[in-house]
Amino acid sequence: MAFQAPFKALKSHTEPIYRCSWPIQVVSRERELDLTQCFEHAVLLPAPLVIAILIGTAQIFSISRRLKKSQEQGGLVWQNRTKRNERISTLKLHLLSASAVFALVSLGLSFAHIQQHILSTVHYALLLLTIVTFIHLTYLNHHTSRTSSSLILLFWPAYLLIFFVRLRTMIITGDLSRSLTHTLPGRCILARESFWFLSIVAGMIDFIFELYSPEKRWKKFRAPWSKKGKIALDEDEEEDEEALNGVDAIDGVGFAKNEHGDIESPVSTANIYEKLTFSWLTPLLSLGTRKFLGEEDMWALPSDDSAESLSQRLIGSWEKQVKMVKDGKKKKPSLTFAIVKAFGSPYVLAGLFKGCYDILNFLQPQLLRLLLSFVSSYGTDHPQPPIAGFAISILMFISANVATAILHQYFQRCFETTMRIRGGLVTLIYRKSLVLSNGEKSGRTTGDIVNLQSVDAVRIGDVCQYGHIAWSGPFQIVIAFISLYRLVGWQAFMGVAVMIISLPANTILNRINKRYQRQMMKIKDTRTRTMNEILNNIKSIKLYGWEKSFADKIYDIRNNQELKMLKRIGINFAFVNFIWQGTPFLVAFSTFATFAFTSGKPLTSEIIFPAISLFQLLSFPMAMFANIINSIIEASVSLGRLEDFLSGEELDPDARTVIRPSEDPQGGPKNGDVVVSIKNGEFKWLASAEQPTLENIDLEVKKGELFAIIGRVGDGKSSLLGSMLGEMTRSDGSVTIRGEIAYFSQNSWILSATVKDNIVFGHRFDPDFYQEVLDACALRQDLAVLPSGDMTEVGEKGVSLSGGQKARISLARAVYARADIYLLDDPLAAVDSHVGRHIFDKVIGPNGLLKGKARILCTNAVTFLPQADQIIMLRRGIILERGHYDEAMNNPSSELYKLITGLGKQTAKNEEGSDGSITPTAIEEDDDESSINEKEEEASIDDSASLRKRKAYRRMSTANMRRSSVVSIRQAKRDAIRDLRESAKPKEHSEKGNVKREVYRDYISAASKIGVAVFLLAMLAGQGLGILSNFVLRSWASRNTGASDTTDVVRYLTIYGVVGLSGSILNVVSFATLKLVIALNSGRKLHDRAFGSLMRSPLSFFELTPTGRILNLFSRDIFVIDEVLIFALGSFFRTTTQVVGTVAVIAYGAPFVLLVFVPLGFLYRMVMRYYLATSRELKRLDAVSRSPIFSFFGETLSGLPVIRGYGQKSRFIANNEARIDRNQACYMPAMTINRWLAVRLEFLGSCLMFSTALVSVAALINYNSVDAGLVGLLMSYTISVTGTLNWLVRSASEVEQNIVSVERVLGYANLPSEAADFIEDKKPSPKWPEQGSIEFDNFSMRYRPELELCLRDVSFKINGGERVGVVGRTGAGKSSLTLALFRILEAAGGRILIDGIDISTIGLHDLRSVVSIIPQDPQLFEGSLRNNIDPTNVSSDADIWQALGQAHLKDHITNNMGGSLDAEITEGGSNLSAGQRQLVCFARALLRKTKILVLDEATSSIDLETDEAVQDILRGPDFKGVTTITIAHRINTILDSDRVLVMSEGRVAEYDTPEVLIERDTSLFAALVKEAGLSQGNGTSTAASKNASRAGSIKGKD
Repeated sequence: MAFQAPFKALKSHTEPIYRCSWPIQVVSRERELDLTQCFEHAVLLPAPLVIAILIGTAQIFSISRRLKKSQEQGGLVWQNRTKRNERISTLKLHLLSASAVFALVSLGLSFAHIQQHILSTVHYALLLLTIVTFIHLTYLNHHTSRTSSSLILLFWPAYLLIFFVRLRTMIITGDLSRSLTHTLPGRCILARESFWFLSIVAGMIDFIFELYSPEKRWKKFRAPWSKKGKIALDEDEEEDEEALNGVDAIDGVGFAKNEHGDIESPVSTANIYEKLTFSWLTPLLSLGTRKFLGEEDMWALPSDDSAESLSQRLIGSWEKQVKMVKDGKKKKPSLTFAIVKAFGSPYVLAGLFKGCYDILNFLQPQLLRLLLSFVSSYGTDHPQPPIAGFAISILMFISANVATAILHQYFQRCFETTMRIRGGLVTLIYRKSLVLSNGEKSGRTTGDIVNLQSVDAVRIGDVCQYGHIAWSGPFQIVIAFISLYRLVGWQAFMGVAVMIISLPANTILNRINKRYQRQMMKIKDTRTRTMNEILNNIKSIKLYGWEKSFADKIYDIRNNQELKMLKRIGINFAFVNFIWQGTPFLVAFSTFATFAFTSGKPLTSEIIFPAISLFQLLSFPMAMFANIINSIIEASVSLGRLEDFLSGEELDPDARTVIRPSEDPQGGPKNGDVVVSIKNGEFKWLASAEQPTLENIDLEVKKGELFAIIGRVGDGKSSLLGSMLGEMTRSDGSVTIRGEIAYFSQNSWILSATVKDNIVFGHRFDPDFYQEVLDACALRQDLAVLPSGDMTEVGEKGVSLSGGQKARISLARAVYARADIYLLDDPLAAVDSHVGRHIFDKVIGPNGLLKGKARILCTNAVTFLPQADQIIMLRRGIILERGHYDEAMNNPSSELYKLITGLGKQTAKNEEGSDGSITPTAIEEDDDESSINEKEEEASIDDSASLRKRKAYRRMSTANMRRSSVVSIRQAKRDAIRDLRESAKPKEHSEKGNVKREVYRDYISAASKIGVAVFLLAMLAGQGLGILSNFVLRSWASRNTGASDTTDVVRYLTIYGVVGLSGSILNVVSFATLKLVIALNSGRKLHDRAFGSLMRSPLSFFELTPTGRILNLFSRDIFVIDEVLIFALGSFFRTTTQVVGTVAVIAYGAPFVLLVFVPLGFLYRMVMRYYLATSRELKRLDAVSRSPIFSFFGETLSGLPVIRGYGQKSRFIANNEARIDRNQACYMPAMTINRWLAVRLEFLGSCLMFSTALVSVAALINYNSVDAGLVGLLMSYTISVTGTLNWLVRSASEVEQNIVSVERVLGYANLPSEAADFIEDKKPSPKWPEQGSIEFDNFSMRYRPELELCLRDVSFKINGGERVGVVGRTGAGKSSLTLALFRILEAAGGRILIDGIDISTIGLHDLRSVVSIIPQDPQLFEGSLRNNIDPTNVSSDADIWQALGQAHLKDHITNNMGGSLDAEITEGGSNLSAGQRQLVCFARALLRKTKILVLDEATSSIDLETDEAVQDILRGPDFKGVTTITIAHRINTILDSDRVLVMSEGRVAEYDTPEVLIERDTSLFAALVKEAGLSQGNGTSTAASKNASRAGSIKGKD
């Protein structure tokens, strides 16, 4: 071999150099535990140098090549550092140069002895070459990398260690002694070695500076004696400014900021040692000890881990799977393959780390065996040398720390993969939901889709944390049995037999558990869905007094289904626990028993305790393997669910052809151009539907036209708009859209944001135009009333707004969008009549802001039909007639004429256009542009400009405005992050600091104090018996030491068996008590208290608290209390007893080791203080930042048509990604901090193990009084205490982190409550109220204590059986009267009397059960029709059918819903039209038969024929004697009332009959009638006004 040549040459010398021969001898035969000089010179010294040269050279070439490439091609950019950083770079180069000079001198001096020491010369030459390589590498790395050179950092410590090994050998062999100073050759050798040492010293100083990142912000050095003057040199100021640019500091360490202004994570500049020890987290932990951490303290995610980056990677790999299916290469796309391709590489590396760790982990029992052999040798004639004991101790210490470093790199990569998969899947689900077809979405409730995000995505991610155990578990078991076989012999296979016998039982139990878990998931889904329904409809539940009925539903699901299933799971787990508690003991027992009876060798300490260590190592993969297989099966179920969802049908992108202005050759449509064209269109909501919803649709709409669509409920008006939006499946014909669309939906969709954000809606802010939009949409008065004006947070679904305010904000959003086409689905139905007139005149009409736009208006408001350019009438999905208003009115036989006259218009009048409405702008109409654009352009062009220049400018500015109207995605994300941090809406309450003792006390009292006592006693007794069983083995081993055979076999086996089995049984008893008593009691009591308190909370709480936050608490936090916290508590108490037991054993066997506990205890305490303070707050931040992700997703799902209509999918995706990034930025340190802790605790544990080994070896050498059994016992416990200490802090932290869930649930248990449901001594008579009279007596009220009064000294009386209409402008206090009557808000002064009884003195249920309401927003529940009409189940079927018949719903149910009261109502009543939903609410009121009925704009969504019939019923015999209060937005609905109440600024302005008020000149009511266009002249009677205007603005929806 080529490698042998130098050695053959060396043999030719008369004296062999270092006695080298081939093969090289490693261990010296002359010296104890030492290497040969040949091995040191030929291998140990040159090997790291050669490796460093090769890797360093490769890195230099790589950097040089990448510097020549562009960044897009993966190239590097040369970074110019600050002046101080450049000085540090120069210093490092000088140090390396000095090191090279010293190495060169050593090399020169080595030539004097080259013939005898040629390997030394080679070594110094290689060292010089290495340092020269490092000089070049340092220079390049400092200017191209953000991190220190790992090669240099790893090289110098390793080389220093080798130097000490060589130095020791030289001193022992005499190569380095004082005698060398007497001769010149000797002095040359001393000089050579000295310069070698100086070279290493210079290199180590360079190593210290290399530890710091090239980007480190260095402070100016000042000598302690220098004067610190106030005047600095200009150069210093420049340096400081340059250094501070873009840098912030935590704990004095500078961190760069990213593009969003967030502090960058220091992991991006951390060196290899900081990454191995996770020291880059220390500044955050240090900050956590000084203050309560907040979101502002979190570091930004690395760019590769941002939600945007993760989603792009996963989408790319998923789309490849979809493409393979389309190409016929696969049957179905695989999400598993997509995830592996996107995020698999680091996970594979984690697997390699895991394999290395498993091998190192099994090294400890082998080293323990060697140590015990060393101890045992001192009882023989040939004791091993003392150095052997110390060397074994050092090896145990080193192997433990190397294993720790590798293990936590494995964990970190697994955790990062988990985080990436979760983030990627959540974004992928969100993106898919934005393009989901209506057919696909109709089969899934919002809760089901949100569950994919909150449960399935998390489950798939979580399985990756321990997924490698699927192969690592069997691998560890194989290694363990190989080790046992080598230690014990064939008897080890008796243990294998026991394990094999236990596997079938465990498999059966796991199958049962899997079945139970699936049933549990279904129960939880049911509870979550029911909770969601309750929260969405809480207003109706409160108004109808149904709290108890709905609460009972939740209690039934929770206590009779969920907790029963939890009990079954607990019993099953108790059996599983018995198997896993008992199996390691039975394995040990069977192995030792077989060995004792069959082996000729004695059972001594060096067999027993290494075997016990192996059994302990074996128990972890055995226990985890079954769990991880179960988790993998669960994850595979989730993968299947997600694959079905992601493969689901999407909206047809070809359903319409859209020509955007940027794609239009003419730059956009001009006035008179066709912008909407449908030819022979046939459309369905569901692709699978047999009958089309719309057919034979032909229409064209031109820019500048007002195009009206009219028809009855269910005729297809909204569907026609849906076809233009691309929401429907087009089965025939074509749809062409030219220009941008703005859409007003029938159910006004409001984001949980500020009023301003809802209006601007992602467009660039134009303050002038914004103010004009507010005026046109009549929002000024509303903003004046709102606490923070347009910066008021409107709450989830706009709960703090009235229906009219929501409608006008939605309309303002459409107007502000400055689109070409406006699709308006009855925008005037929810607003007051006079406001509707204002909006039509200022916005929609021929003189409004949108006069130059195409306006497609669905309406029943015939008041405005004369001003429409085209009218089409739909009947059952077909365009029945079309034409102009004049044409229709001139043809009495036409259907249009019949419908219009049926709406109340008797004659065709063209005077409507000249009723005094004012044009909002005074700009002359231009053929090319809309009035919006004109308004903008006019302001920016000088009056003297020519008409041609003006038109050219208009065209140019319009195109520019359209292209840049929506903010960039990056800006949208920045805005979202800023809004999340600065949001004025009530943030989720989060406690600070330590969890209060009261929380633990409340938890224990809920859990059962007796149960807790039994659990603790059983746990302590079980642990004590476990220690006793090891002492039995130690005693037995001591008797066997020195004997030729095993003694007292039956006696010791019996004692060991009884003690060990009793300990296992007690451990199972403690576990069963924990799971079946403590868990079930605490879960039931805490949930019931919190939910009961929630249902008793005032409505204001639900208006201020997002539904997602409440659902998160009752799903996530209750789950934590039921399952997670219980295991954390069990783990904490188990590890605590183990630590106490370990300390007791050490105190008994080696009291001196307790001295080590003092410094270790101090360090342990410090680490705990650092860790707990920070981890607790991080866990809270993670919990609080998680809720907005699901809340936003739920919001998005309810507003999909609006988001898609405005073309804002990209902005909402960016918003979602911002929320995920915000949560991941809290979640990442919350998880990584566990690695920081574990590395330090395991180091402390290995120090304890090292100390015990050293004390044992020292005591043995000095006193020879230590027996192997005691050392084995001590080392077994100290080896295990490493992991135990880690788990103690982890489980203590887990308990404290998860007890936060108890804290949050208890917070809900103590919510402020409404008044009592029943007050026994004030209970009214069963017949109350007999008359139904209502009297307000100087009544005042405010919404919240800090706000002004909303009702002021209101006094009026309604006689029994009267019909009273309530009117007033926005903010006048109309709705407040309803809230007062139902005591949704309590009085601030005065009182309300019903039949003479003060309603504040009776129970809420007694009050609300005798007053009925038909609300403006009809709220229905998922479930049967019967449960929607009568949730309390007190009415008979006949009564329900009668109510349905009176509400005109009977025919629809009979013909379209199967004719059953069990007919399904989908989530939110989405399978009924808006009008039908109001009729269901009407049926509820009919069924209750109360003496008082409140109608809050109750017929706004009902077509006019049905409305007339409903009004007839209200006037008919069924409602005779019923006091009716009608709160009206439109005056015509209350003109036939007995009296009218006019409210103004919270006071009663007028109260009299309609006739009297209309005749009064100064009457506010008369003014409202006139504004509504109902006055026909001064002599108009009430009846005439009524007949002329009966129909105005009544809404219809399909």
